[in-house]
Amino acid sequence: MKKYLRISTLLLTAAYLISCGPSLKVSSDYDKSVNFDQYKTFALYRSDSIHDAISPLNQQRIVSAVKDEMVKKGFQENTSNPDVMVNITAILQNRVAVSSTTDYYGYGGMYRPYYWGGGMGTSSTNYNVQHYKDGSLIIDVIDANSKKLVWQGTGNKEIDKPVKDPDTVIPKAVASIMESFPPGKAKKS
Repeated sequence: MKKYLRISTLLLTAAYLISCGPSLKVSSDYDKSVNFDQYKTFALYRSDSIHDAISPLNQQRIVSAVKDEMVKKGFQENTSNPDVMVNITAILQNRVAVSSTTDYYGYGGMYRPYYWGGGMGTSSTNYNVQHYKDGSLIIDVIDANSKKLVWQGTGNKEIDKPVKDPDTVIPKAVASIMESFPPGKAKKS
């Protein structure tokens, strides 16, 4: 019984810690009139300029992860005559979150449902200011002939500290963003 209790406590603690971190919010959209079966090859569009605020090492990790995902999905890289162009854009913005809490104490008070003697209570308000970066990774798939956007995936995450293991985290994030590409097909592994 003690072993079961220890294992349960450990699992609950792990689940709590995982759920507390900022999570990647993923969305995608596509042109429903496009037949994605016609596309077999791809090339990256200006892969050298993802975003100046991202280190060159992380830029290369993102590019490699996108190429790997395209290959996993059955596409071949063809820089001379691709069916689709893949554009990668990263956006980092400094953000500020402000929250406040007000403590009411004393007898009565204007927000309490009762009032009885002792006068009005006093209050104090505390403001909490949090500075963080809001990061978005946008992956566009463009028909190479018509130059028309046919699919777009976006991942957004609050970045409160540097990534500990970018060689693992970045490919997982890219895989999550590209999970629904191409639309209507079962995942290929």
